[in-house]
Amino acid sequence: MKLFNLLLNILWLVFCGLWMAIGYVIAALICFVLIITIPFGIASLRIAGFVLWPFGRTTVERPGAGAGSFVGNVIWVVFAGWWLALAHLITSIPLFLSIIGIPFGWANLKLIPVSLMPLGREVVSTDQGFGGR
Repeated sequence: MKLFNLLLNILWLVFCGLWMAIGYVIAALICFVLIITIPFGIASLRIAGFVLWPFGRTTVERPGAGAGSFVGNVIWVVFAGWWLALAHLITSIPLFLSIIGIPFGWANLKLIPVSLMPLGREVVSTDQGFGGR
């Protein structure tokens, strides 16, 4: 399974991941420039790493994330999350049109929730995310 994930991740990186990660890095840079939004920039960079190599990994709620993460996520959705989620949705459509692209279309859809609400989440391996904790 790890070899299959490696193959999917390499193909994803070449055809999808690099472009989507650039969007997250741009969002992070904007957040860093505005200084008060640095926590959003850190979350955006965390997601950029996930977007570069998504197969074999997932996101889980971070223990102890509370009201601050919720409020931050609401702000994130308004200013950055909606267009990142829209980019995932739009790029998934042509991927679903070919049989080979279906796994990549699903990966794009899997990234929509974390693109909308990144605060209070962490990226873990799928083994750890589904009961390894």
